[in-house]
Amino acid sequence: MYSLADFDFYLPPELIAQAPLATRSGSRLLQVMRDGIADRSFSALTALLQPGDVLVFNDTRVLNARFRGVKASGGQVEVLVERVIDTLTVLAQVRASKSPKPGMRLHLADVFEVEVGERAGEFFVLHFPSDALALIEAYGSLPLPPYITHTPDAVDAQRYQTVYAKSPGAVAAPTAGLHFDQPLLDALQAGGIQLAWLTLHVGAGTFQPVRTEDLTQHTMHSEWYSISSDCVATIRQAQQAGRDIIAVGTTSLRALESASRSGQLAAGSDDTQIFITPGFEFKTVTRLITNFHLPKSTLMMLVSAFAGYDRIRSAYAHAIEQRYRFFSYGDAMLLDKESAV
Repeated sequence: MYSLADFDFYLPPELIAQAPLATRSGSRLLQVMRDGIADRSFSALTALLQPGDVLVFNDTRVLNARFRGVKASGGQVEVLVERVIDTLTVLAQVRASKSPKPGMRLHLADVFEVEVGERAGEFFVLHFPSDALALIEAYGSLPLPPYITHTPDAVDAQRYQTVYAKSPGAVAAPTAGLHFDQPLLDALQAGGIQLAWLTLHVGAGTFQPVRTEDLTQHTMHSEWYSISSDCVATIRQAQQAGRDIIAVGTTSLRALESASRSGQLAAGSDDTQIFITPGFEFKTVTRLITNFHLPKSTLMMLVSAFAGYDRIRSAYAHAIEQRYRFFSYGDAMLLDKESAV
């Protein structure tokens, strides 16, 4: 049985990438195979896949989800939208010197007011005066992860979105997808690689630390996903032909495995709180493209479950030694699923 300490490691702070590279596909790719590791370039991905394989992408789009504002008393507040519930209602984190009470009004971005509704766990329901999505996109700011220290700028507005992002609703990017540019996507398709699409709106909980050594006591955050019948059909056809199903990012993997709990991938939309730790039985995904993750994070546990604990420890030690770039704007890995014992 693993504990939280088993997923800790020391990362030199200078390896945390603070800005994207000039070219999306110019990053490095650490290939982690069952029998070893290899240093590659991300643009070499076409040579590492086979015709008929399926790459599954998450087409979520990051919202301008962060607001600064004031309470009626003049106290400062910071709001991070977690989820748009309906046209006028959102779920959000609210940081203030004192927790807001239902009925309190918050003046955001010096433009409009929202009314605080009931509390929902660590979140608050906020009622917007008009179309919430439009106000978020017009007046909010891009919610860069906490380990990126600069204020979001025009470069981030472009590069912290995937080139294929189309479904607004995330508060963090599906970062494995940031390495793909249109020329690489075209080259993959020209090589016979199939592209499939799903949506999972990444929540702020993706950065939520695990606070208990006993992993069974951790409550996983909830995220909404949707998988179309076309996506399922493409994957099933490839499975029948013995091809690989490659999740682009842990978000794509979480959606696919959440929708495969019955034993076979099914189309539909749902919320997922799936918590993947070593011992998890993967039913759909056979390979995974992912960035490097934070120590003690649920994503470190996920990749350890997928590729094998010892192999991930070795791969991370190699990446640190070879000065790979870490986290959202960093380099990537291509992981093979650990063989069943």
